[in-house]
Amino acid sequence: MIETFETIVSQYRQNGGNIISLLQDTQDAFGYIPREAIDYFSQTLGIAPSRFFGVVTFYAQFRMRPTGRHKITVCCGTACHVRGSDRILNSLQIELKLEPEADTTKDGELTLEQVNCVGACSIAPVLILDKKVYGKATTDKIMKELRALKGPSDDKE
Repeated sequence: MIETFETIVSQYRQNGGNIISLLQDTQDAFGYIPREAIDYFSQTLGIAPSRFFGVVTFYAQFRMRPTGRHKITVCCGTACHVRGSDRILNSLQIELKLEPEADTTKDGELTLEQVNCVGACSIAPVLILDKKVYGKATTDKIMKELRALKGPSDDKE
């Protein structure tokens, strides 16, 4: 982990980066921002940890917890909400057996998140599964994709 932090700091210094790019590189490397990364960057660069936490908590793109291997993003903007994104989101939470405050399954396979808008209102409701956009999504279509993602071994159980 420390070697990765050192590589990221080295790139930061060479390219004249900023805190956001440093955190983006960290999240690309780990899938989230480990607390240890903030401590390391703070000590190494002489920047107060509060500046890192301020950026991480301000921007929705940053996560302080690990994500699942697969990521499902449900748009909950106005157009998607009107066209049923809440029903899709609720169905996914039930299907994935997520606790009320949890966003990642216990096995770490899937992370479910909701965002305010993905900017594709004309094809609402919109869902993104592993960076693939599904427009005019329905619960049935999404469940089919989810089952395909889980693979045939889960069907036998």
